[in-house]
Amino acid sequence: MNLLIVESPSKAKTIEKYLGAGWRVVASVGHVRDLVPENGSVDTNNDFKMHWQIMPGKEKQIKLIIGELKKADAVYLASDPDREGEAIAWHILDILKARRALDGKKVYRVAFHEITKNAVMDAIAHPREIDNNLVDAYLVRRALDYLIGFGISPLLWRRNLGRSAGRVQSVAVKLVVDREREIEAFKPVEYWSLAANCVKGTDKFNAQLLNFDGKKIEKMTIENNAYMQEILEKIGKPNVSAKVISIDKKKTTRRASAPFTTSTLQQEAARKLYFSSKRTMATAQKLYEQGLITYMRTDATNLSVDAVKEIRQYIERVYGNAFVPSKPNVYVTKSKNAQEAHEAIRPTHFDDEMPKLVGDEAKLYELIWKRTIACQMTNAEFDSVSADIETENRVAIFHAVGTTRTFDGFMRVYTEDKDDADDNNETKLPPLAVGDKIEITELKPEQHFTQPPARYTEASLVKKLEELGIGRPSTYATIMSTIVDRKYVEQDKQRRFHPTPGGWVISAYLSKYFHDLVDVNFTAKTEDALDDVSNGKRDKLDTLRAFWGPTSNMIEGARGVKTTEIIDVINEIMRPHLFADGNDTCPKCGGKLGIKLSKYGAFIGCENYPKCDYTAHLTDGDVAQDSKEIPEKPEAVNIELGDGISFRIGRFGPYVTNGEKNVPAKQYTTDTITLDVARDLLENGVKKAEPINLGENPKTGKPIFYYPTARYGAYISSNRVNVSVKEQPSLDTAIDLINNKKPSTKFKRNTRK
Repeated sequence: MNLLIVESPSKAKTIEKYLGAGWRVVASVGHVRDLVPENGSVDTNNDFKMHWQIMPGKEKQIKLIIGELKKADAVYLASDPDREGEAIAWHILDILKARRALDGKKVYRVAFHEITKNAVMDAIAHPREIDNNLVDAYLVRRALDYLIGFGISPLLWRRNLGRSAGRVQSVAVKLVVDREREIEAFKPVEYWSLAANCVKGTDKFNAQLLNFDGKKIEKMTIENNAYMQEILEKIGKPNVSAKVISIDKKKTTRRASAPFTTSTLQQEAARKLYFSSKRTMATAQKLYEQGLITYMRTDATNLSVDAVKEIRQYIERVYGNAFVPSKPNVYVTKSKNAQEAHEAIRPTHFDDEMPKLVGDEAKLYELIWKRTIACQMTNAEFDSVSADIETENRVAIFHAVGTTRTFDGFMRVYTEDKDDADDNNETKLPPLAVGDKIEITELKPEQHFTQPPARYTEASLVKKLEELGIGRPSTYATIMSTIVDRKYVEQDKQRRFHPTPGGWVISAYLSKYFHDLVDVNFTAKTEDALDDVSNGKRDKLDTLRAFWGPTSNMIEGARGVKTTEIIDVINEIMRPHLFADGNDTCPKCGGKLGIKLSKYGAFIGCENYPKCDYTAHLTDGDVAQDSKEIPEKPEAVNIELGDGISFRIGRFGPYVTNGEKNVPAKQYTTDTITLDVARDLLENGVKKAEPINLGENPKTGKPIFYYPTARYGAYISSNRVNVSVKEQPSLDTAIDLINNKKPSTKFKRNTRK
């Protein structure tokens, strides 16, 4: 018998069906070993020797693997085809060697990028050794993250600055904070534009001012209303006679976007499906484990020859030969060190019948399917016509543009957001010729102001990190969830990131005392160094020494800094943010206000403390109310909606009431609740969503269900064990949460007689 070890139970079930008799497939359920969570687990004085331990709850998986291995002749390590997967295989092999479970057994490493029968069988037919370069890159990354965490975290805890956000996560927080600084420092600039309603016969169309008094009108040319009035006066009041002085006709094409990489999938799922990065990757993981898509952690945009052939055959069969380009479309990977996988994210099969999926899986699969089919279709084609129209007095020229799609091409299947906008706003001009008489019936001046840079969303922040070379496909989702979970950023209703007070404070501290760690260029070079290690171009120990030398000096230097000095530095950096109007005077005693730190978080306090106990909020809920630094209770909310119905926020969160009946309304806020919504909640109650089966718990053999709506929030449940969660977790996360939940002692029954 042969034993094959994968990462997840659902993947194990799928693969075991392919292999049949003579094979046993078991799951490690993710990583089985990690560094001992204590100082010194990476020994910097002994060539960075690392001390490992079996992770909580994983000893049973190790025993299961060893038990199955006793019956096997060979073991195949088939964890995922990336650094983390290679590390899992290496850890398992190291544990099995240490426990002498491999005597007389053959060991093979196999990797497949899609879970189909052909891919699995081909991988088994072509096994390899564990890639030590990939393992070394994992070890360097794990050691660096550990050393930074254990080096910086005590400095933060001791001064009530919060928790370490992590090496790459800290850079993400700084990007959000820096963007907020840009927004706060932004000064809007006024400018004007002038549109004209034009008529030729019975046809109407619009045009924009292009030239006035021989001067080209750029975006910022018309600076104020006075200049606009001068222009209007010289053009004359409508109706203004004009004529066409030039026509320009051209054909344009638009090419389909490349198939999805990890980052582009997260960006597009955020824009179109409103998925978080974490939700996207959890759903993609399920699709991968069912054998429906290729591996979802990749920065490659190429497709296999067989896949391209299948896609082209499908396009010809369904849409016709006109939609199949003469040669396959080829996309060049933009990432400098594409190394996670060999293909883009694509469906594994291109049959006419779609797999039967529901919920998130159906939505994400359809997105991947359409993008993949579209990428091998012909270009969309457009006819573009532009006309210059000069007023009769020859003081102004207006420019009109019309665009008509003449051939759908890939847009028959898929369009990105920008394409959707172009498509919906497609404009046509009436037939025009040079010399045609045009009547301008209305002039429409419009005032504008330049806009500050947009706040980051998950999609745009992932895109920015990728552009800067920070993070890799396997880390984007973790970066996003970590900075939110640790409350360094928060998201508004439009899913835009805002830095929290904690985010402002830790970014200010790290920028001053750990400048290199949050410098985008330094972090990008570190990522490049890890890629060089994984490609065998750099030595593991040399890389660790080169990084740890200056980092340890920064940590040692920061240890000796007094807390008062740190507060002064933070105040200096944050003062423009805290006191945008320049008023930092205490209203109680006339002293100077500034940042104060307590175990409850940062708040604004007076320099004359303890004589003056004035404090103020940074944001709602993040303030101490007096010199004892006790956070004040949130104010009660009671909003009358009408018909005797009100929306309230009480001890257990938001609810609606009619005086007789209370119904939870946790998903609503004072801005989103309406009378109709409240009335529906009172009449019909909270609509419960169907529980989602996440998969089987290998420990108990029982299914784990996710309940998205419940009285006290979302939770997972299995075998009468319940755990509260913020959002739908992956199966691996759910298994860990369920199996590691400690039994409650609060309501233990008194058994004494």
